[in-house]
Amino acid sequence: MTTKVEDFIAHKGPKITYTKQPLQSEFFVKSNELLFEQGISDVEINIQKWDGVPCFFPTNDKCALPFDIFAASFYLLSRYEEYLPHVKDEHGRFPVEESLAYQENFLEIPVIDIWVKKLKEALQERYPEMHFPKKSYKQTSIMDISVAYAYLKKGFVRTLGGTLLDLFHFRIRRVVERYLVLLRFRRDPLDFFDQVTALHKKYDVPAIFFFLMADYSAYDKNISVINPQFRSLVKSVADYSIVSLMASYKSLSNLSSLKKERKRLIDYINRPVKRVRQRYNRLNIPDAYRLMVDAGFNEDYTMGYTGQTGFRAGTCSPFYFYDISFEEQIPIQINSFCIQYTALYQYKSIKQAEDKILELSNRIKEVDGDFNIVFSNEVLNLNDSSEWEKLYVNYLKMSSTNEIE
Repeated sequence: MTTKVEDFIAHKGPKITYTKQPLQSEFFVKSNELLFEQGISDVEINIQKWDGVPCFFPTNDKCALPFDIFAASFYLLSRYEEYLPHVKDEHGRFPVEESLAYQENFLEIPVIDIWVKKLKEALQERYPEMHFPKKSYKQTSIMDISVAYAYLKKGFVRTLGGTLLDLFHFRIRRVVERYLVLLRFRRDPLDFFDQVTALHKKYDVPAIFFFLMADYSAYDKNISVINPQFRSLVKSVADYSIVSLMASYKSLSNLSSLKKERKRLIDYINRPVKRVRQRYNRLNIPDAYRLMVDAGFNEDYTMGYTGQTGFRAGTCSPFYFYDISFEEQIPIQINSFCIQYTALYQYKSIKQAEDKILELSNRIKEVDGDFNIVFSNEVLNLNDSSEWEKLYVNYLKMSSTNEIE
């Protein structure tokens, strides 16, 4: 990398310029102003098509590429639009409807990965001697464990309160189920850990379990973190899969709470905890990422939308976050997910949901990206045969095949 013209001209190998005018006959990309600015401004964006793929920031006929994909990628990866004024939802989140990708109908396309693939092809055509490292498709299950058990280990007061509430709403079946579980005649519906671990081992798909380690509150209602059986559960899961922290609702803006929850989990499993997911996918960009780094995390798995499938940052590959407010990259790797189980509720049938999973899986395989999908023990009741169980098994099979049974 150089800004010295004489060094560039003297170089004999493949050369790229990213500026306003080419210097010689090198691989030239006309630069948009975005990467040379400081701070945030109202950027005008006009979506066009590049071989059928949406793109923006067009260049000119002198360029090796028809679009400045460096500036366009930066706009999406930095979440530039989330710095701009917008109305947040009830949990303080950036609404999907406010995003450029949603408004221009390319949310479900990993556009950056496709642009990069086109860049690679253009470079290899110009410079056949260039070689690039190979990527490979990767599939990971992200498991939200905000409540470890539906009925067990809740304590007398919470059990009695839950019973009275169910009776008040005439949920008799739930009352019966609660006491069958408490009397050990039935397995707790959220206790899927042995079964799901066996599935991951069978299909060789890695999983990351994010456990909530928060104090009880209106939004965080896990069983007590001092319960010895809860500690035993977390340790047993950590023996077979990666275990990390689901940050509490409160800790989004509270560093001491985030540090305390991380320390609890470290004490549980006796190993480093470097990954984090925010409760309800809450992200206050860029402050949330700075808080995560200050608390000792270096990977985040929150980048995605709760109720909509797609690529929030335009990519299915991990990347490091750039904080525009301080004009610096901060040391946290962002691992986007493209589907959370809650987004599948919009489909009228499990078959339609499976088709959507297959569609996105195929798009990610085309660019050798990472297929991260979020599930939870609250939807995967593996104790009873269900459509959701079949959907999940079929998803695991996608790691090696493109077919759904």
